[in-house]
Amino acid sequence: MTVRWGLIGASTIARQFVINAIRAQGDGEVVAVMSSSPERANTYAGENGIPRGVSALADLLGAGVDAVYISTTNELHLEQALAAIEAGKHVLCEKPLALTSADARKMVAAANAAGVVLGTNHHLRNAGAHRAMREAIAAGRIGKPIAARVFHSVFLPENLQGWRISRPEAGGGVVLDITVHDADTLRFVLGDDPVEISAFTQSVGMAGSGLEDGAMCIWRFKSGVIAQSHEGFTTKFAGTGFEVHGSEGSLFATNVMTQKPVGSVLLRTGAGEEELSFDREDLYARSLRQFHAAIRGEGRPSATGEDGVWSLAAAEAALQSAKSGKAVTIDPKLGSAA
Repeated sequence: MTVRWGLIGASTIARQFVINAIRAQGDGEVVAVMSSSPERANTYAGENGIPRGVSALADLLGAGVDAVYISTTNELHLEQALAAIEAGKHVLCEKPLALTSADARKMVAAANAAGVVLGTNHHLRNAGAHRAMREAIAAGRIGKPIAARVFHSVFLPENLQGWRISRPEAGGGVVLDITVHDADTLRFVLGDDPVEISAFTQSVGMAGSGLEDGAMCIWRFKSGVIAQSHEGFTTKFAGTGFEVHGSEGSLFATNVMTQKPVGSVLLRTGAGEEELSFDREDLYARSLRQFHAAIRGEGRPSATGEDGVWSLAAAEAALQSAKSGKAVTIDPKLGSAA
C-alpha cells in the first residue's frame, strides 16, 4: 500500500530533507502541499514535483492523503494536527508538538482515540552516532553513567531566522527550537528521564521581542545522572558534540548534533580508545521508514507523541527556571509545575 503524504507547510526542512525521505520509501509519495499563500503553495509544488498545491487545510485533508507532515510555525501545530487526526490521517509533526505540554497531551489523546499514528520529528535520535552511544551505554561499556554534556550552540542561518527570533506568539526562541531536541536526545541516549532542570537564558543581539537566543541548562535524571547543555543561535564558530561519562569509561561524540549523518564517536576506557562504527543512513529516511512501519502496525515511530510531550515539558521547565531563577521539576503529565 502506498502512503500518500500531504505537507502542511511549504517549509525549508521539508524541501531539504523530508520530501526526499518520503520518496526514499518504496511505499511513499508526496501528493499535496499546503501554504497559507496560494502563490507559494503552487510555486513550491512546481519546484518540488508535487502534484497539487493548496492554501486551505480542508483542501489538503481532502486531497486523498493518508498522512501529513506538519512543519508550520509552532503555534499552528495543535489546530492542524487535531484537524488531521479527526480526518483519520496519520501525523508526523515537527517539534515542539505545541506551545504547551498540556496541548501536546491533547494531540496524543486524540491520536490514541482515533487509532492513528502520531510521531514527533526529533531527528537526532535517528542518527547512527546517537544510537551507537545508546547501545554502548546499555551494554555497560562505560559502567554506570554519571554525567553528560551536550554542545548544541550553532549559528542560525539568516534564511531560518524570521519568526524564530521575533515572534514569541509563534513559539520562537532557542529553547523551543533547540533545547527540546537536546531533551529528547539526552533521554534517548541515556535511556533515562529528566526530573529537574535549572536554566539560564540570554539574548545577545540576534533575538528580539523578549525572546532568548542562548540557553545553558543543568539537568538531573531519575537515575541520578547530571547533565549540562548549551543551546544557541549566535555562535558562528562553535562545534557540536555530546559526551557521556561513566564509572568505567567515557564517550566523546563530535559533530553529531546535526541533521546530517556525520560525526564520530570515541569510547575511552582503561583498555584504551576505540572509535565506534555506526551506519550513515539519512536521519529522515530512517524516521520515515519507522513511521511507515508504524502505520502498518509494525512497531512505533522513532519518536512518538509521548516523546514529544516529554521534550516539550522539559523546555517549558527550562523557560520557567530561567524566569524564576529556581530549579524546576519536569513532569510530562503536569507540565512544568513544581
